[in-house]
Amino acid sequence: MRFLDDDEELNPIVSAVNLVDVFLVIIAALLIALAQNPLNVFSSDDVTVVKNAGKPNMEVIIKQGKEIKQYKSTGDIGSGEGMRAGVAYKMADGSFVYVPEDDKSSNSSAAASKK
Repeated sequence: MRFLDDDEELNPIVSAVNLVDVFLVIIAALLIALAQNPLNVFSSDDVTVVKNAGKPNMEVIIKQGKEIKQYKSTGDIGSGEGMRAGVAYKMADGSFVYVPEDDKSSNSSAAASKK
């Protein structure tokens, strides 16, 4: 019966139990943060994340289902391969109108400019 009369402040196991409680709270907070991450691998949502938008080191991360793709910017402006596909016009109300070019009209305009 002598152990019942001991003071709990002198017991070292009490401080260890308090440390376990603190670590459990930290682990719970980390799990909540992981679950709310938009690139969470356990969710089936489609997500697009743009890091450093408009800067030379811009990155685009696309998650579709369980597949994650990462695209990094080279910093070059206006580079790449391709050809003109049409013309976009901005209207007075702020909307855009895209007018595709036909192969026939682009060939005839090129022929007309050679004359």
